[in-house]
Amino acid sequence: MQNHLELLCDLSELNWIFNESQSIDLFLAKLVDMVAGHMQTTVCSLYLYEEEQRELRLKATHGLKAGAVGVVRMLEGQGLTGTALAEKRTIVAAKASLHPAYKFFGGLNEELYEAFMAVPILRGINKIGVIVLQREEEKPFSQAEVTVTQTIASQLANIIENVRLLGHIERRSDAVNISKPKIELALVHGQSASQGLVKGRALVLRRYQDLSEYLAEMPLKGLTLNDFHECVKKTEVQLEMIQSEVEAQLSDVASLIFSAHLLMLKDSSLLAKIETLIAQGSSPGAAIVETADFYISHFSRVEDHYIREKADDVRDLALRLLRNLSGPQDDLGDLGDKVVIADQLLPSDILKLSHEKILGIVLVSGGVTSHVALLARSLGIPLVIADEPQLLALDRNSFVLLDATIGNVYVNPAPSVIEIFTKKQQEVEIDEAEIAELTMTRDGEKVFLYSNINLLSDLKMANRYRAQGIGLYRSEIPFLVRSDFPSEAEQFLVYQRLAAGMPGKPLVFRTLDIGGDKVLSYYHHEKEENPFMGMRSIRFSLGHKDIFARQLRAVMRACAESDLRIMFPMVSSLEEFLEARQVLYDCQQELKAEGEKFCQAPKIGIMVEIPAVVDILDDLAGEADFFSIGTNDLIQYLLAVDRTNEKVASFYVPHHPAVLRTLKRIMQSASRHNVPVSICGEMASREIYLPFLLGIGVRNLSLDPVFLPRIKKACAAINLPEAKTVAQKLLRLSSIKEIEKLLG
Repeated sequence: MQNHLELLCDLSELNWIFNESQSIDLFLAKLVDMVAGHMQTTVCSLYLYEEEQRELRLKATHGLKAGAVGVVRMLEGQGLTGTALAEKRTIVAAKASLHPAYKFFGGLNEELYEAFMAVPILRGINKIGVIVLQREEEKPFSQAEVTVTQTIASQLANIIENVRLLGHIERRSDAVNISKPKIELALVHGQSASQGLVKGRALVLRRYQDLSEYLAEMPLKGLTLNDFHECVKKTEVQLEMIQSEVEAQLSDVASLIFSAHLLMLKDSSLLAKIETLIAQGSSPGAAIVETADFYISHFSRVEDHYIREKADDVRDLALRLLRNLSGPQDDLGDLGDKVVIADQLLPSDILKLSHEKILGIVLVSGGVTSHVALLARSLGIPLVIADEPQLLALDRNSFVLLDATIGNVYVNPAPSVIEIFTKKQQEVEIDEAEIAELTMTRDGEKVFLYSNINLLSDLKMANRYRAQGIGLYRSEIPFLVRSDFPSEAEQFLVYQRLAAGMPGKPLVFRTLDIGGDKVLSYYHHEKEENPFMGMRSIRFSLGHKDIFARQLRAVMRACAESDLRIMFPMVSSLEEFLEARQVLYDCQQELKAEGEKFCQAPKIGIMVEIPAVVDILDDLAGEADFFSIGTNDLIQYLLAVDRTNEKVASFYVPHHPAVLRTLKRIMQSASRHNVPVSICGEMASREIYLPFLLGIGVRNLSLDPVFLPRIKKACAAINLPEAKTVAQKLLRLSSIKEIEKLLG
């Protein structure tokens, strides 16, 4: 038996049966036969999970009736097999019929075999299916057999995940080599970062694209120096027009985001170099590429991060010049029907793509709470984060369905899938007339829903969905996409429009929160090994009080007539809060001396996001006017998980017992001192957490405006006494799996 176990642990045997199979269905049939033989079991069955139906379907079996394959289904959580998947744990029973989760399924003859083992097949946090072994009661399964079956399940996860579509495995005509996979992607599971449903052609964007390869594909023969001059004029007019349009739409962040390109076009040395090469016999296209490569190489070698980023500006300008040289034949400039797939995008890239009217974005790296994701939401661009590098190899003719409501990417789907998808698009349309002005629970308790504002353009949606104020303005966004720190005057204009967007309603202004994943390209500082623990947020502001004061002065002037609340992010001590508040008081004295009109009594609060603060909240409550819980960072620091790192995404668990109990402690402390509290992190936009949050006393939630309708609806279905009971039960649980089961 031991030799068989060792052989089964060797991936080479799986390789062999996979290579010899002409289809996935045949591979699965051979697999269950092989496992049954090695494990000396009468039955080996494989069930695959269909996510949309939340069902398991029998896909292959050795020992049960062959006619049951593809027919037998069970709900997630139903029976021993469904329970193993729902709870993501192996279930072993010496006598299956006596197990409390047992459910009889007729027509399989499995009641003849009492010794039972079900092992879930998981890929990260994604559920793939279950492998089930059964035999006579006299031969129960040993721990060694459990270990081997779990090894098989882990090896199967990647194979099956890469080839399944809508819960079923498509038949393939070519054999697949595991050591050198030739996977035809069909369905990729990711995480929703900005909701929406779109369909269109894929366009893979590579930030470090070889310009020579691009040139080789372009129809640029027979062009002259005059053609180049016309191209430059066309490009300059184009950039100025784009800048003007973007400025009108997004004036808070769009201040000359194309300025680098325009400046280079006006650089006589760059143009002269291209013209010289053309005069020496180079084609205009080749001259552009050679000149661009020269500058890219030069900038890339410089240690200064800001200058190195200029290489991307040169590349972007060169690509635009080449497209304009090629004329109307080239369709790369038209992104109106494209779903962009990229491995990396900067906030400024998102703004540019928005102007090009792309349909959606798939990022193969990053996190759902990144500022790229926040910008995508504000701009209404559906975005999925998917850890699947093979997406970057998709052909330009690939047709993609992007379901960013659940995080799925469908590649070249069948007509039936497109039909289902189109119906879903129609179903998610929101009837704005049905959105209530006030948010009430089922038993008549008020819940106050505020809007997070990333861009000024969010104000329109926030008002349309009847937000009761601004619960979080992320003031760092205008800083992120600029080439220098904005002046007080520039900030004043932005904040003035912000205040005008919701007159008479509360406006919670978070001071500059940079650092971690929010890097300013123009801020020159030493590289930090762990930027999330470094010079960020309020630490940065207190270390640069001139920048801090400019922002405070601008917002108090702009919001002179507003219900202004100013909060400081990442506060870790009473001293930090008091120091930051003193800077604000000093600014008020200056403004008063200057005769400026300003908000003289803004409420001043803190973001609760560092665990150390939880133990000193009673002290802070004597000084701060309000608390706002930033669950994204609070969870990150409580659980020691970098929330932007997809490799540890499964460890970022908002319902971890430590998180739930910490939230309860915060609410208790605030209640003792009668300090208002709001939740402004991702948890506020997740219906699954609403009963718990309301049950521990939360009544103020701030979320991105796109989520307002569904959270209003979810609140209306909640009865507060029931929510309090649920919260009490959750707080008593110590296991993540138990909590997940109760949350449903």
